[in-house]
Amino acid sequence: MQLKEFRLFIDGRYTDSEGAETFASVNPADGSRIAEISQATPADVDRAVEAARRAFSTWSLMSGEQRGGILRRAADILEKRTDEFAMLESQDTGKTRKDTNAIDVPASVAFLRWYGQASLDFQAETIPIGSPNQIDFTLRQPYGVVGLIAPWNFPLLIAILKIGPALAVGNTAVMLPAKQTSITTLRLGEVFEDAGLPEGVLNIVAGVGEVVGEAIVSHPKVSKIFFTGSTRTGKRIMKVASENLTDVAMELGGKSPNIVFADADWKQALSGATYAILFNNGQNCIAGSRLLVQKCIYSKFVTELTERFRAIRLGDPADRSTQLGPLVSREHYERVMSYIDVGRDEGAGVACGGIHPAGEAFAKGYYVEPTLFTDVHNGMRIAQEEIFGPVLAAIPFEDEEQAVAIANDTPYGLGAGVFTTDVNKAHRMIRALECGTVYVNTYNMVYPQAPFPAWKGSGNCVERGRHGLLENTRYKNVIMDISGESIQWG
Repeated sequence: MQLKEFRLFIDGRYTDSEGAETFASVNPADGSRIAEISQATPADVDRAVEAARRAFSTWSLMSGEQRGGILRRAADILEKRTDEFAMLESQDTGKTRKDTNAIDVPASVAFLRWYGQASLDFQAETIPIGSPNQIDFTLRQPYGVVGLIAPWNFPLLIAILKIGPALAVGNTAVMLPAKQTSITTLRLGEVFEDAGLPEGVLNIVAGVGEVVGEAIVSHPKVSKIFFTGSTRTGKRIMKVASENLTDVAMELGGKSPNIVFADADWKQALSGATYAILFNNGQNCIAGSRLLVQKCIYSKFVTELTERFRAIRLGDPADRSTQLGPLVSREHYERVMSYIDVGRDEGAGVACGGIHPAGEAFAKGYYVEPTLFTDVHNGMRIAQEEIFGPVLAAIPFEDEEQAVAIANDTPYGLGAGVFTTDVNKAHRMIRALECGTVYVNTYNMVYPQAPFPAWKGSGNCVERGRHGLLENTRYKNVIMDISGESIQWG
């Protein structure tokens, strides 16, 4: 395979980094190098921020329809290049080609198209203040230059989830993809350029998060940071951003409970439990990684779920019959395997998985068999800490009250699942669960219109939908006197 080269996208054109250094992108299926990527420096971040500052004065004054038209054209161009982006995304992340073709790229197109259609003109509101001589009204206006920092698990989709709303409301942006998975985000520069995006509105830099990310977060001319990633990194970003009182919106980690009651539809609950943890190989912030099952069905449910896990087809992501590819990198593979060792040491039973699959086809890749731990209690590390892999901890519970107590006993609050045929019980659980999203008799569903709130240690913002758009704006209040009279005082 010919080694591809990807450069930084700054001020409407591709450019080498100031330091002229590169880093490699590695295919996690076999460890081969697939691309050389320009490694940004703080000087490159300065160039990108200055370009974004220059572009803001024009971009922010364009109408919502003009900006939306460019975003919709970009969505059309991305859609026409689905196969290309799907291939790159699969090679860079280890996702199956089946998923990148059917999920990652089409979802990115749908989100970008939705942001291109959304308008914030209606968001102005008048406030009754009880005076016939004065009017009070509010405006929503863009921040200016925003910094967008993305994780490696959904590189293309999360890039769109950050770029789309930021640009739709009139911000300009400096985007940093994760070092492990930069190539589809960098390629987006070409898509937006072809769509007619003015120079400097979107700038994409790649490199080491501790260097490039810190330069973005600490930059005095960046007005807001949007970050998705680990809670540990989120805390670091808040500290750095506080030096300039820079606003920060973060969507962080999760340890979501997926709760199965005895009255659940059996097949629906089994498929839901499987998809909740194995979608994207468990590399998903809202993954249902704690499976809470009512005691009276626990043994039977875990037995049948084990059979489902063992039937999952691991293999080459390019093979359309493959259901599960490798983890994203050697570093992450070793992290997940170390947590499997922790689970064994804590006394949890391993119903299946927990090993690297045998065979020459898997020898060089970062594969982990779907792993189901039993005999877990919620105080174990594998039940409290985010593993971010195909590792499920099954925990029994007695009744509704205990299910809620176990589910909420976590520092995270991103999501939860509830499987039951009792609608009253479902509504009680929805209200009792301390998290931003609750799935009832389903899991991992994503729509552009649907907000994605983060509670507790999972973050401090809302992504997606109109609420996510509003995160990209700030309020301005206006009090206007219409009496024509001078202020009387003293």
